[in-house]
Amino acid sequence: MLDRDLAEMYGVQTKVLNQAVKRNVSRFPSDFMFQLTKKEIENLRSQFVTSSWGGTRYNPFAFTEQGVAMLASVLKSETAIQVNIGIVRAFIAIRQLVLKNPNDKISELQSEMKHLKAYIEHVFTDYNDINADTRMQMELINESLAQLQADKKITDKPRNKVGFIKET
Repeated sequence: MLDRDLAEMYGVQTKVLNQAVKRNVSRFPSDFMFQLTKKEIENLRSQFVTSSWGGTRYNPFAFTEQGVAMLASVLKSETAIQVNIGIVRAFIAIRQLVLKNPNDKISELQSEMKHLKAYIEHVFTDYNDINADTRMQMELINESLAQLQADKKITDKPRNKVGFIKET
């Protein structure tokens, strides 16, 4: 981000932001902040039809993500203070996450997986037992029906005709 955009975001003048950077130049190495060259400025101006740059004497500074965070610690505006507090809280939260042993979470998940596996195996065992019982009952029913049919054929006698009988 450019210094003028950051100054607006932090609620300070660009001049105040640049003065704070120059007073704390050791906090802004080249991977945090750099100053644009005249050619880079011209390229930026050619990308925007209307320029809101005006006639500045100095080339603007561009800040990386780390530079934006560092600005929050050197500026004195209320917004910068709140941003800095947010950054510190984020680091604290990250540290707490790192300090918690991730193996505890993994072992907890492994334990839950073992319990689920055991439960599923139990359910399938019961299901298979029911199926085996049902198959056995079906076989007994089929055997009984076959036996009844066989008994019926043995005991079948010719039956008397039903209805009126005509004598011829």
